[in-house]
Amino acid sequence: MAIDTGEIAGVIRRELEKYQGRLQTEHVGYVLQVGDGIAHVYGLDSAMYGELVRFPGGVIGMVLNLERDAVGCIVFGDAAAVREGDQVSATGRVMEVPVGEQLLGRVVSALGEGLDGGPAVSVERTRPIEVIAPGVLERQQVKEPLQTGLKAIDSMIPIGRGQRELIIGDRQIGKSEILIDTIINQKDDPRRPVCIYVAIGQKLSSVAQVVQTLREAGAMPYTIVVCATASDPAPLQFVVPYAGCAMGEEFLWQGRDVLVAYDDLTRHAQAYRQLSLLLRRPPGREAYPGDVFYLHSRLLERACKLSDSNGGGSLTALPIIETQAGDISAYIPTNVISITDGQIYLERDLFHAGVRPAVNVGLSVSRVGGSAQVKAMRQVAGRLRLDLAQYAELSAFAQFSSDLDKNTKAQLARGKRLVELLKQDRRVPMPVERQVMALFAGVNGLLDDIPVEQIRAWEAGFLTFMDSSHPEIGAGIRASKALGEGVPAQLEAAVREYAQRKG
Repeated sequence: MAIDTGEIAGVIRRELEKYQGRLQTEHVGYVLQVGDGIAHVYGLDSAMYGELVRFPGGVIGMVLNLERDAVGCIVFGDAAAVREGDQVSATGRVMEVPVGEQLLGRVVSALGEGLDGGPAVSVERTRPIEVIAPGVLERQQVKEPLQTGLKAIDSMIPIGRGQRELIIGDRQIGKSEILIDTIINQKDDPRRPVCIYVAIGQKLSSVAQVVQTLREAGAMPYTIVVCATASDPAPLQFVVPYAGCAMGEEFLWQGRDVLVAYDDLTRHAQAYRQLSLLLRRPPGREAYPGDVFYLHSRLLERACKLSDSNGGGSLTALPIIETQAGDISAYIPTNVISITDGQIYLERDLFHAGVRPAVNVGLSVSRVGGSAQVKAMRQVAGRLRLDLAQYAELSAFAQFSSDLDKNTKAQLARGKRLVELLKQDRRVPMPVERQVMALFAGVNGLLDDIPVEQIRAWEAGFLTFMDSSHPEIGAGIRASKALGEGVPAQLEAAVREYAQRKG
């Protein structure tokens, strides 16, 4: 008997129509091997790089390796809950984090979950943690200053909105303090940026101390703290800087200014090295994988100043790199130096000598330069770096010579006073007009007769005197951002008036 294939096909079609809208397909695989935060999964043939996957018990992971017969996934959360043979579901989505105003003032994890004991984070929008950085035509020149409140940085190593400025130095010499003081200094800025502090591999107690400091200074209402502490698994430490950057990009594309501080990228690179070795990627120099440069470049390139047609927002990146015994020529430091637009180098010897912030002016540079300074600061500090460089050279020479001419002695004396004037206690960032007035006196030799040990006391008294007796000078500098005609003479007269009152 001949088989009517058309009739059979019709029967199959009618049976399938009964289930129309009720059939759901799911892309699943099975765990082959799991350990140390890494799961090798068989069966996810169409998985893409960076795709989220779901393990039993609500544990999520992300595809990081695409191999011939399996995919390598990093596991977020409790990897001990994942067992060999467990079913794994692909989600078809790349990793995203919650973004928006609701995150301001909160301490959140790399996945956007609240860690501060507050209500659950509830937002309407999410953003992928990895995006392509804006192209050249979508950007504009970095030209607006981002004031740190630190005289040594704002005068000689200025930072612009949209810049990537590296802070580099040995451990425990004040790198994180610069980030915290910069965030606190934004409190009274009329164009206050949204600040995001990303803690990578820090001790939980250190992060709690930073949060407490920001809260006491009144800086938390405009700050988001995103952290993956040392006790968190390496996968969370790997994704946390990208999550913090994504949170900042939400405000960037709204036309707002954003400051993202990464503390620190050395631990980020170490977490990525750990994951790469566990995924059996070939190790390279210092056992880092071959793409460790791309690890940081694709993060820091997202910092930019957008063009006016894109809203004119900016995202400034301040990454920290930790050196060993001041070696800035090591692998990770040289990588990040080549990615950023300059570096602030902190030196251990200066720190122990009492120079704080311990900025080495000779090795520090801002590739944006004077375009990221207000005009008043350019007018005052134009030759400050040169004076300090000459002082450093002469002081090294003077150690071997007791017979110095009058000019050399005068240069050494002024250099000592400038170094003393640039010292600054932590947690007391200084408005730019007060910086300008103090530096004006030092650069123009008006402090040459004051003993070095009295310079800082003189500065505090002089600025108090200016606030009470000549407030119009500071207000004029703040409003015009320049030393207008006659202002230098007024400042010089004010310095002499204060000297007479004090004398």
